[in-house]
Amino acid sequence: MPKIRLMIVDDSILFRSWMVQNLGADPRFEVVGYAINAIDAKNKLPQLKPDIMTLDIEMPGMTGLDFLREVLPTNPIPIILVSSLNVRVFDALAAGAVDFVRKPDMNLEGGKQAFLQTLKSKLVVGANAKVRLPSPGAFAGSAASRGGAVSSVSSNARGGVGTPSASASSSETISSAPLRSPSSFGNVDLIAIGASTGGTEAILEVVRQFPAKMPGIVITQHMPPGFTAMYAERLNRICNLKVKEACHGDKVMPGQILLAPGGLQMRVVKMGTGFSVSCTEEAKVSGHKPSVDVLFDSVAANVKSRAIGIILTGMGADGAAGLLRMRKAGAYTIGQNRETCVVYGMPMEAYRAGAVCTQSALSSIPQVVMAQLAKS
Repeated sequence: MPKIRLMIVDDSILFRSWMVQNLGADPRFEVVGYAINAIDAKNKLPQLKPDIMTLDIEMPGMTGLDFLREVLPTNPIPIILVSSLNVRVFDALAAGAVDFVRKPDMNLEGGKQAFLQTLKSKLVVGANAKVRLPSPGAFAGSAASRGGAVSSVSSNARGGVGTPSASASSSETISSAPLRSPSSFGNVDLIAIGASTGGTEAILEVVRQFPAKMPGIVITQHMPPGFTAMYAERLNRICNLKVKEACHGDKVMPGQILLAPGGLQMRVVKMGTGFSVSCTEEAKVSGHKPSVDVLFDSVAANVKSRAIGIILTGMGADGAAGLLRMRKAGAYTIGQNRETCVVYGMPMEAYRAGAVCTQSALSSIPQVVMAQLAKS
């Protein structure tokens, strides 16, 4: 199998050299070049023709965010952000970056090795990911907070620029207007959502269409500690529902979204006649902490048929087994379709396992949910 052609962009000579050395030593990758800043990367990109690149956000001259906005529309290459704790990561993901990894503490050997393992796995998957580009003019303020078209572009991991999928519209119109509130929630007490690679923007596209009156929503998005609090704040500014990073013991309430905190496992547990969440320090499950399987398993066990489960874009299989248990418990389950996924991994595994009642384009999932609420 051909090696993945990798370009590394970082203004720190020490960190950049360490990345080049360690990634170049992996037989899966060929480091075709590096750039000392975003301007340098912009100039070198046409000659190096990488399959994928890593990109820092804060750099002198041109930020990584500016690079994404200027370069991706004409060169839709998969990009993995490598950044310190920075709220601009979410703007960069909205601008088309595929995924991100938090920079390690270079004084901790264990942290460096864990970082490399995570980054390598994301590079392998990301080299074949779709690059989703916002419509022109979508960058006024927070890019994803505006309605508009989102182009889904396939990257050709061994040949450069891809083309829009033939089986889906080249632009998917996302309405910024919320849907009408349901007259009641019927037999649905809770909606559970799980996602990974590409999930930050996919989750936003779904929940921002929900009206303020909705069943309680719980979400697990694969994300490291620190970033989940910032992501919850971002969603809270944009959505009609209240959004917060979950704390142990938080009650699941209508009109509120609880986001699993990075580094902890979140479960839905019974609390009197309702439900709350437990957020505990535990080992990884299905390779993740938080894990979608952990969340979905708890919903299957405690909420049973009075739930809706949604699995969105992401690499791997986390959530597939849990969604199957939800469906077997009587819950209605939805999987994002191949054409609109950045990475059709988790939804594919769920579909293959028979865990999905219906597959849907990302933009249609809110309508599918509202139709199900109207039936229940």
